[in-house]
Amino acid sequence: QVHLVESGGGLVQAGGSLRLSCTVSGRTFSGHAMGWFRQAPGKEREFVSTINRNGDRTYYDDSVKGRFAISRDNSKNTVYLQMNSLKPEGTALYYCAARYGLNSAIYYTDLRDYTCWGQGTQVTVSS
Repeated sequence: QVHLVESGGGLVQAGGSLRLSCTVSGRTFSGHAMGWFRQAPGKEREFVSTINRNGDRTYYDDSVKGRFAISRDNSKNTVYLQMNSLKPEGTALYYCAARYGLNSAIYYTDLRDYTCWGQGTQVTVSS
């Protein structure tokens, strides 16, 4: 497994924006599909977004579609989650996840699809 470290979380007012980053160690980043998940207190960890290893295929949960954008820079071993128009219900611990060798033509939205996880970065959206 690779090592993932998220950053960029913080406190933001409703309607504001944050950009999360996830930096992945090793030289195999380009071989990994990447995902973002979030978990609020008392809630199950839920899918947010995913991007394939090529960066040419993305998918979003309906709850964030149109507001969030996932991207990756393989030269920097980093995946990003740009979060706009944040809502209080977006308050959660956001996790970056990776899985090597997934089919680049398929969306992976289940947390069980991923094998490597970061420590999470807290996003708090105030109303």
